[in-house]
Amino acid sequence: MQKYQLYTTMGAGFESVVAKELQSLGYQTRTENGRVFFKGDQADIVKTNLWLRTADRVKILLKEFKAMDFDTLYNETYDFDWAKLLPVDAKFPVQGRSVRSKLHSEPGVQSIVKKAIVNKMADQYHRRGFLPESGNEYPLDVHIYKNTVRLSLDTTGSSLFKRGYRVEHGGAPLKENFAASLLKLTPYDGTHPLIDPMTGSGTLAIEAALIAKNVAPGSWRKFAYDGFDWFNPQLHKDAVEEAKTKVKKVNEPIVASDIDQSVLEIAKVNAHNAGVLQDIYFKQLAIKDFATDLKNGIIIANPPYGKRLKDRESAESLYKQMGEVFKPYSSFNQYFLVGDPNFEKCFGRRANKKRKLFNGNLRVDFYQFWASKK
Repeated sequence: MQKYQLYTTMGAGFESVVAKELQSLGYQTRTENGRVFFKGDQADIVKTNLWLRTADRVKILLKEFKAMDFDTLYNETYDFDWAKLLPVDAKFPVQGRSVRSKLHSEPGVQSIVKKAIVNKMADQYHRRGFLPESGNEYPLDVHIYKNTVRLSLDTTGSSLFKRGYRVEHGGAPLKENFAASLLKLTPYDGTHPLIDPMTGSGTLAIEAALIAKNVAPGSWRKFAYDGFDWFNPQLHKDAVEEAKTKVKKVNEPIVASDIDQSVLEIAKVNAHNAGVLQDIYFKQLAIKDFATDLKNGIIIANPPYGKRLKDRESAESLYKQMGEVFKPYSSFNQYFLVGDPNFEKCFGRRANKKRKLFNGNLRVDFYQFWASKK
């Protein structure tokens, strides 16, 4: 089976997390800013789309070349064997991005690449005029960085964060792959208790349950490759069936609480859709009333910040309360995603480590407080 140069894309700051996840799936990786490269065949395209918890997309790198002008961009694109990739009726939208390059007009770059592909396919298929583009979609991508052009085919379609279980949203939910990436920055693997005391729509707890159960996060959805006419459809069916045989039981408690009962009901619906409702203990609880008999686990939360609270005072009052409430639970590793630079001061402790991240366009920090060794 043909081997491809593949790569994944991911949120800023999560390259090492995705690389580690790919390595755990058996791949040798090479990391760049915003991309992790690996090699694989069609079975690997299925496997990575199905199993990657932390990435955004899996793409095939089709061609890489230097281009300082539109003529070179056109000619190099035209020279690729597009009929091998695209049937005559293929729908092939072209997304374009250019950074620090002479060809800086993204609409211009997209237009030239599209024109080159259309003309090449018209020649290859002996067509005149427009191609119908009435068939399945083959999402193409042109990315130029420092005058180096990469032409890629997206095998994923809708981003991998769209697992398919979340039908209702709480106030400001974390994306599923963002939540999974946060969990991968902790030691969590399902062998210790996990508590999310501000669960909102439940994404962190649900992703934790999927990790603990070893459920493939792409189990419920279709991918762009399902529509490629040259792709073996049996590979996806076989991979989903095999994934079902790898599901385990959850052995340690996962507790998800929130002050808002209506938000908890949404979390329960999402957990039900993900098949983990029975694996998470949901309860309505204010932070001030938090208590647990569990030990040696993980507390992880995405407390309200930024636009999610009307005023900073109430947010910082909550952080102070969190510091007081969670202080006695020193056997727990504690992790908080917060967009307020005063968090440590309010919380009353300095983090052992903090990691700069972006939740959407919002700059946030992931504060890590490690358990006391006893």
